[in-house]
Amino acid sequence: MEFRLLGTVSVETFTGPLPLGPAKRRSLLAALLLSANTPVSVGRLTDSLWDDTPPLQARGVIQGHVSRLRALLVGADAEAYGVELATLGDAYVLRVPETLIDAQRFEELLMLAREQRSPADTVLMLKEALSLWQGPALSGAFTGPPLRAAAHSLEESRLATVEQLARTHGVLGEHHRAAALLAAETAAHPLRESLAAELMLALYRAGRQSEALDRFHRTRRLLADELGIDPGYELADAYALILRGDPGSGEPGTGPGPRPVAAPAGARSSAPVRAAAPVGAAPSAGAVAPADAVAPADAVAPGPDSAGPSGAAGDVPVGGGGAAASPAALRPSAVAPAPHPGEPLPVDLLPRAPRGFHGRGAELAELTRAAAGEAPVCLVTGPAGVGKTALALQWAHRSGALFPDGRLFADLRGFSEAGEPALIDVLREFLLALGVAPRRVPESAPAAAVLFRSLTDRRRVLVVLDNARDSATVRALLPGGSDCVTLVTSRHRLEGLIASDAARPVPLDTLEADDGTALLAGVLGEKRVLAEPVAARRLAELCGGLPLALRVTAARLAGRPRWTLAALADELADEQGRLAYLDVDDTGVAAALRLTVQHLPPDAVHQFARLGHHPGGHFDPYAAAALAGTDPVAAAAALEHLAAAHLVAETAPGRWILHDLVRLYARGLDPASAHEALTGVLDHCIATALAAADTAEPGGEPCFVLPDGYREPAAVRDFADRAEAMRWLAAERENLALAAVAARAAGLEDRTWRIILLQWPQVVWRVRDNWAPLLELALESARAGKDAYAESRVLTLLGWVLTEEGRTTEAAAVLERSPVLAREAGDPLGEATALINLAVVQAELGELPAALENCTRAVELCREEADRHTEMLGLQHLARMQLTAGRPQEALACARTALDLGPEHEEAVRRSLLLAVCGEARIALGEEEDGIRLLDRAAREAEHAGYDDGAVRALEALVRVSARTEYRRRYDEALRRLTDEG
Repeated sequence: MEFRLLGTVSVETFTGPLPLGPAKRRSLLAALLLSANTPVSVGRLTDSLWDDTPPLQARGVIQGHVSRLRALLVGADAEAYGVELATLGDAYVLRVPETLIDAQRFEELLMLAREQRSPADTVLMLKEALSLWQGPALSGAFTGPPLRAAAHSLEESRLATVEQLARTHGVLGEHHRAAALLAAETAAHPLRESLAAELMLALYRAGRQSEALDRFHRTRRLLADELGIDPGYELADAYALILRGDPGSGEPGTGPGPRPVAAPAGARSSAPVRAAAPVGAAPSAGAVAPADAVAPADAVAPGPDSAGPSGAAGDVPVGGGGAAASPAALRPSAVAPAPHPGEPLPVDLLPRAPRGFHGRGAELAELTRAAAGEAPVCLVTGPAGVGKTALALQWAHRSGALFPDGRLFADLRGFSEAGEPALIDVLREFLLALGVAPRRVPESAPAAAVLFRSLTDRRRVLVVLDNARDSATVRALLPGGSDCVTLVTSRHRLEGLIASDAARPVPLDTLEADDGTALLAGVLGEKRVLAEPVAARRLAELCGGLPLALRVTAARLAGRPRWTLAALADELADEQGRLAYLDVDDTGVAAALRLTVQHLPPDAVHQFARLGHHPGGHFDPYAAAALAGTDPVAAAAALEHLAAAHLVAETAPGRWILHDLVRLYARGLDPASAHEALTGVLDHCIATALAAADTAEPGGEPCFVLPDGYREPAAVRDFADRAEAMRWLAAERENLALAAVAARAAGLEDRTWRIILLQWPQVVWRVRDNWAPLLELALESARAGKDAYAESRVLTLLGWVLTEEGRTTEAAAVLERSPVLAREAGDPLGEATALINLAVVQAELGELPAALENCTRAVELCREEADRHTEMLGLQHLARMQLTAGRPQEALACARTALDLGPEHEEAVRRSLLLAVCGEARIALGEEEDGIRLLDRAAREAEHAGYDDGAVRALEALVRVSARTEYRRRYDEALRRLTDEG
């Protein structure tokens, strides 16, 4: 037996909830439970059950409710649980063990949370406490003043617990998780300043500074508009902290390692594993994340559209932009004003500023002079490890005031074995950051470049293009405005760029001995360097004047205060000599790395060697653990050792990278482990993508078995909600693509197509994001492995992507083969999805009879497999096709059958589309009044879900048959929203 106050007031038993009856009886129970084991007078109960003057028979009403409640408890064998409702004179007492009351368990868990020493244990306790809440406290009861006060107190306690949980996530370095948690609560309590302040800090510490500042201005405006007040000290302090760039107490230090979680269900090579919905199926309406919880690059479609095979992506607009500026403002002496409170803050894609930067005063000054020209292109050149990126970022961060409209950054990876990113991908990121809706991003690189130049034509923007290999790549990414500055780094001189775009070269040579010793002094302290000036200068010379080698060497000395600089210089000279005989490139770096690695703990050396085989650009403790065959806690500890030795760099909380030279060195430490390390990280990608897909689209169906020889990771990242899962898929898209390419090159075909196919939730939501090349790689792998199942699934998704890109004829050719392969593979649900996608393409090509036949067959397959989700999708498209074919009665019956498969609350978007079909069918049958009513309902559901495509469709049909100005107004508003969003 359980008594619930944290949600609907109820009594739960093994046979279900007790039928408590009217609201006042629930109020009586709530009042007794809030004072459990304490007598409650009739007068106090009266106050709880009536808001104003109670009726003369109030005592009799209370007695009747007590009598009925007592009978219910006796009938449920309450005595066996130690529960008794007793009368004590003019009062009643509910004797009940406090462990049976959810509100009491909530308080007990909070007390236990405060006693925990480990933040991870605190998180577990707080999450357990919050899981007791099933809705607003004391729901379903009539709340007089005492109960209203109690409900308010409980809600305050819940919100305080949410804030505490978010802060504890911050202590663990899980700032994205804290932000996701707080975003939902802030949306429900927009005037609660403490929540907004915590959300700001979580966003900032997660590397989302612009969103954090935007949250402040939105809250400030809301407080002014609703309450006529200014922000309090909590908001103001959080705002000031962010502006100062102060990480605050929530910034993780060493950061405890992530806690292990269970592997996906069925994670064995012979057992099926959930990969969410059928490939190509439309996303659910519940997939829409709160705007505040989704990073701009993750702005995605709210749901399906029957005009496409599985749904068109109606994208969410991304904020950005800024005011125009005069050319003079770019001169070094000009300081741009800060954005006016309430205006959109400029976009900033720069990585964090380099730490321990020293010297380079002449080069910094030269960059400032070069940036004062008209549409300047500044070109920083020099050998690997000389500090080109550090110089560019140092100048970019120092010169932020010159660029009020934003700073963009892209690593072009011109000299990385991972390969260069596609131009369209770089341009897409820039355009999204500048406020272009995803659906408005052109599909070709030349068109996207034109739009980028147009958007930056009258803005003051800094564009940093790091690691460029050739002039042509840079030229395609140049902004259009004469007030914009482009800062390029490259190991090549890029003379073509100098000739065509008057690029101003700023060559970067190795550090002079004085600057090298200054860098050492910045790490070791001047006193230690001044004590051995000759040895310090010799160390700088032995490191070849390369900042990378100097930082590695200084890190070794910093951790060993008793070592002399002279002793290390002798050791380094000897090591450098040995490497010179081996003809090792960048001998100064190689010598410093080799000596550093020799003094690392064995676990850190093992981790470092395995990191050299990582196919992607960045990694987290989970990926590092998979490479090394350890767990994330051990990997995080090893990464801390490597970071202290300057062998890895943390670019964001929990996100690490290797310098190209360091990666090459690490790879050479244990070349024999390459295959094992690669297989481990590929299986990590599969496991994590499975978890992300299952969280993003939990209504899915078994998709595929795991590959032969699958190595289950020691721990798999868990995702708090759909928004977090989708953010991971978006952030890891490039890494997953590189992993798939590496798998294909290694002959691991069974991993290649799985890694690509598991990104389907992101493909569905960002369908116009140039997925075809990656899916074609998956198709090659499936065919190379002679896997009919894989080939069918990939073809289904590829065909849908081609359809959405307007390549209908190509899509039809791709999709014709998919149902046949699915039948061969014994995959009836895969066949159903393929038939639906094929049918929609056939309908678009005018082959309506074939489309109707295929869609009907798909619905039959879904019924045979008892898959209501895919059946509803098939019926939705079938109904639309029947309406198009002039068969309104059949369309109506089909749509009503689909609606009867619900209620699926997460399918609000699909319900809107089905209701619109019903409305149009009624009108076609001459039942105009019913048709208008259904279309109005469809439009309202679409508007409520934020699905403007559906709202436009329903309202457009309404405008054709009704002269009501309301419909025209709502249609114009929905169309404007849709146009503004892309």
